[in-house]
Amino acid sequence: MKTENSPIVVGLDIGTTKICTIVGRKNEHGKIDILGYGKAESLGVSRGVVTNIGLTIDSIKKSMQEASAKSGVNIAKVFVGIAGQHIKSLQHHGMVTRRSSDDEITQESIDAIVEDMHKLAMPPGEQIITVIPQEYIVDNESGIKNPIGMAGVRLEANCHIITGQVTAVKNINRCVQQAGMSIEGLFLEPLASADSVLSAEEKEAGVCLVDIGGGTTDIAIFQDGVIRHTAVIPFGGNVITEDIKEGCSILKNHAEKLKMKFGSALSSAEQDNEIVAIPGARGKAPREIRVRNLSSIIQARMEEIIDYVFYEIVHSGYEKKLIDGIVITGGGALLKHLPQLVEYRTGKDTRIGYPNEHLAKGAEEVKSPMFATAVGLVIQGYQHLERRNAIVAGEQNVEAEKTLTEKGKIAQPQDETRWFDHLKKFFTEEEEDTKL
Repeated sequence: MKTENSPIVVGLDIGTTKICTIVGRKNEHGKIDILGYGKAESLGVSRGVVTNIGLTIDSIKKSMQEASAKSGVNIAKVFVGIAGQHIKSLQHHGMVTRRSSDDEITQESIDAIVEDMHKLAMPPGEQIITVIPQEYIVDNESGIKNPIGMAGVRLEANCHIITGQVTAVKNINRCVQQAGMSIEGLFLEPLASADSVLSAEEKEAGVCLVDIGGGTTDIAIFQDGVIRHTAVIPFGGNVITEDIKEGCSILKNHAEKLKMKFGSALSSAEQDNEIVAIPGARGKAPREIRVRNLSSIIQARMEEIIDYVFYEIVHSGYEKKLIDGIVITGGGALLKHLPQLVEYRTGKDTRIGYPNEHLAKGAEEVKSPMFATAVGLVIQGYQHLERRNAIVAGEQNVEAEKTLTEKGKIAQPQDETRWFDHLKKFFTEEEEDTKL
């Protein structure tokens, strides 16, 4: 695939602390070249949900304009992530009965099941965002990951369905549209993050992705290569900042800087005599804060978040099946000594997830856990385009086959007429020979 022929895809991550726009294009090696990115402070979003339309539009515009200026691309369509406490997931079983067992199962049969799932009755105020088939059953033969090309009459699927509030989805649509863009696709943020930081081997073996954002902590559990469980915890990095602000009696911006520069998830790893001085307001004396006390505040809140994560792992039923343990990403993953604390609290191997594997060389600023969701949205955007192109190609093939069949039907009577003409001529000539 030549780079200049590859479409440009834009991912828009509307987070609680930042709004990020990334413009990417696949190169000839299948890696994504980052053409440009923009980042703006998120002023109208709380815990992943839009709470102020005007401020969110301004932040989206600022992020988009920066990305457009750096990339030289006029941004019109974006792939957007959705998260927040309102996101829920459920399991459902779908089935379609096909006309003939002789015909191969195609993508259309799978799409029919997904469309039926979208017709499920939801509680008032909720709508289905995504339907993900997990595994298939063909004529009572279970455990099939990809049924395309197989023969069978009864096709069933176990589906993972993700739902969200109608108003939350509409508000995201309204903000993006009023910022001068249209939404090409809407994806769940932890699934986007998973695509950018997890390998296929990890998803196959069993792994739990923990995306620690500013307002929420998103969880996605994979096993046997498919999504098994998703959850959203209504706590993130902002809660830690508030705890530092209250515990140390300092301003919020000072608390955030302290957390980022001196914060640690393990108080025992800090020197007892290390002290940080915070400038006093309006000529007051600087406030001295012991780094170990700061880390104690952070550790207490992080332990609470980790315990929630571990509860979701146990609740999912896959606690014993996570061979590759836990992968932490998001802005909160940058906290010092966090993997050690997670391993101590859960007993699972833990690493930090960086969105490096799918990115081409360069753009080092984007290869940070805080950009994992935005990079993942670009990756999912390409997957969406590939699926759509495959469906269009399939429809064109069906139309071509139908046209050929119709031509064959028209030609068939003519061939039969010619055959009868030859037969009639043969018998006529034989009859004349007999008379002679």
